[in-house]
Amino acid sequence: MESPYQVNGKPLLKLNIQFFADPTFNPDNVLLQDAPTGKIPTEQGTGIVEEVMRNSAIMQLAKYEPMSKPVKEFQYLAGGLGAYWVNEAEVIKTSKPQWLTARMESKKLGVIIPVSKEFLRYSVSGFFNEIKPHIAEAFYTKFDHATLFGTESPFLQNILGSATSAGNAVSEVETESLYKQLNGLLGLVEDNELDPNGFATTRSLRQKLRGEMDSSGRPIFNEPTQGATQTVLGQPIAYVNGKSFDKSKVSLFTADWDYARYGILQNIEYAISQEATLTSVIGENNQPINLFERDMFALRATMQVGFMILKDEAFATLTPPVPEQA
Repeated sequence: MESPYQVNGKPLLKLNIQFFADPTFNPDNVLLQDAPTGKIPTEQGTGIVEEVMRNSAIMQLAKYEPMSKPVKEFQYLAGGLGAYWVNEAEVIKTSKPQWLTARMESKKLGVIIPVSKEFLRYSVSGFFNEIKPHIAEAFYTKFDHATLFGTESPFLQNILGSATSAGNAVSEVETESLYKQLNGLLGLVEDNELDPNGFATTRSLRQKLRGEMDSSGRPIFNEPTQGATQTVLGQPIAYVNGKSFDKSKVSLFTADWDYARYGILQNIEYAISQEATLTSVIGENNQPINLFERDMFALRATMQVGFMILKDEAFATLTPPVPEQA
């Protein structure tokens, strides 16, 4: 059974989210209305980040890079290592490994949530216990949407863009077995001497996967018990929030996910406002919501995350069937 601090056997990063600068601050004893800005308390902040990591498909599959500053440069081995046959006492040749430098920059991710004013009388910790699932969902949904499809993304790369650049796509055919198509999809990554090690899709595809058999009549979908990772063709499968998956473009992703990297830099900070007008939220009168008029307040939470892709050909997509021409 996995530790609660692991996802798919990978350890979650260790967080060091600090309380407010005042060492006497106790979030259990301070009302939210008396602490309108600051960092989310350690327990709740850690819970939010862990929930983001458990539910973001990218964070489940990609490789984590620790970040201590907004821009991180790291080296990775791109190839060049080799072994040689030698005779006794003969000098062994030295291969020339190809080390490349990658540069990952963190970007600010923010969410604003309108909340009933009664929550101002909650303790700081009590309020964030109530609201943390909503903050986490907003963060992982937006992060997956940006990194998979490039939608409203501050990052220079995304998974769909890389797969498209590499020409790694299989178009879904309704009359052909899904097993055959997935096998061909894995082959596109393997053709580049890479090892695909996971799938990303939505739960809406799970029914179709459950009913699919390989050439020997065995199910390709395995749903183990006790919270273990579900697999397809022996590879783990991560589910993307349906709100962040554009089914008109992609049915499923696969990749050698070690070539996708992400990092988390900033502790989650928050601020509340009781008088703002939320221009991006339209009420029933087709006007932006004014918090003062509705006796509400808004919570703004922000964190900083980084993402990058090291090799385009490591990614492949199963695309929806092409509509027939009338």
